Amino acid sequence: MDVIALDDPTDPQIRGWHAVLAAVHAAEPDGEPTPQPHQTAARLLGAEQGSRQRLWAVRSGAEMIGVASLRLPGEPGADRPGEIDIHVHPDHRRRGMASGLLAVAADALRADGRTSVIAQVLARPAAVGFLEAHGFRLVLTLQGLLLRLPDLPPGRVDTLLASGPSGYELVRWCGVVPDEYADALAKAKHAMADLAEYEGAPWDADRVREMAEMVAKRGDDLYTVAAVQDGAIAGFTEIVVPADGAGRAAQYDTAVAPEHRGRRLGIWVKAAMLTWLAGERPEVTEIETDNSGDNAHMLAVNEEIGFRRERESREYLASADDLPSS
Repeated sequence: MDVIALDDPTDPQIRGWHAVLAAVHAAEPDGEPTPQPHQTAARLLGAEQGSRQRLWAVRSGAEMIGVASLRLPGEPGADRPGEIDIHVHPDHRRRGMASGLLAVAADALRADGRTSVIAQVLARPAAVGFLEAHGFRLVLTLQGLLLRLPDLPPGRVDTLLASGPSGYELVRWCGVVPDEYADALAKAKHAMADLAEYEGAPWDADRVREMAEMVAKRGDDLYTVAAVQDGAIAGFTEIVVPADGAGRAAQYDTAVAPEHRGRRLGIWVKAAMLTWLAGERPEVTEIETDNSGDNAHMLAVNEEIGFRRERESREYLASADDLPSS
């Protein structure tokens, strides 16, 4: 089995990569829309801002049958995990291909000075078994939820918005956070503890701006609604509307600072976001999100709004030293 590096993928290689993703999705539907060729091309041709990526593939004749990507946030040696994603065509599994791709990616991970790597997979026996057999340990269970806006009862969002707490002001922006709220938003993001144990990078104003610029570089739109009190962001929620206009938006971060919890701020900012999107982006008919499986409060908030569970995925972490070598 020969693993080839795709340092500058060509159009045929991008089409081959997409064919693998499409075959995997067809064999293992996960409730998400079928991946589109332009989405695959955008991902392979441009690493997210503030990171680098390495790409590998396995071919059988002219056909690409296995692919792997490794995202490397920050500079070489940064104290942040890499992020690995491996896919093998359903017709070519159980031949050691995934293990070979993992070994090559692990070599690159160590060469970059990293000490750990994250992988996220659907909670299915084959994927879970593969990761656990190769030294990964479970760090997070995620519930995938979907909100179908046409299914919401009439007046539901208006009622939630009208029941917001007193003493707070709603502010909103599209794109990069205004300078006056950059530090406050970074501080509010620390309220999200789900990934803090292994994410390894603190939120600051520069990282908040970097994330928004990354979304814009993809051509997507980032919408943010925040509840503010005395200049501090007590709670906020973010939605990304993709450039393809397919009708499904993605919920990004939602958090409420500990000292402001218990006042239904999470529901309030989410209701304000839905009201804003209804007027600004009426083509959006669905919103998807992932919640930590042990975050009972946020799961309850989303289910009260109308989100319904669609799938379960898991995030695993491995030490670079525990991974195989090629």
